[in-house]
Amino acid sequence: MVKVIFVNTKGEKRELEGQPGQTAMEIARNAGVEEIYAECGGACACATCHVYVAKEWADKLPKPEPMESDMLDFAVDPRPTSRLSCQIKLSDELDGLVLELPASQG
Repeated sequence: MVKVIFVNTKGEKRELEGQPGQTAMEIARNAGVEEIYAECGGACACATCHVYVAKEWADKLPKPEPMESDMLDFAVDPRPTSRLSCQIKLSDELDGLVLELPASQG
């Protein structure tokens, strides 16, 4: 299992676990993380699963594909570490990944 820590704007942490190959969006949606809307269901066709990757983890993820970068243009308050959680595939190397949740998805 791969642990992912979601941190809301109040600093509250929620630790979730998923299988390698699942996406961060899938485990958040399945656990009812309210800040992740995932309106397109993970098709990289919206920005409603936007997260900020904690700085210590940002370089451990592959660079966003062009489609993800384009969708991030629609995210509210994008930052240099912004990613779509539907595009973050879990792996053993990402065990302990910290994702900060934005104040709004749109």
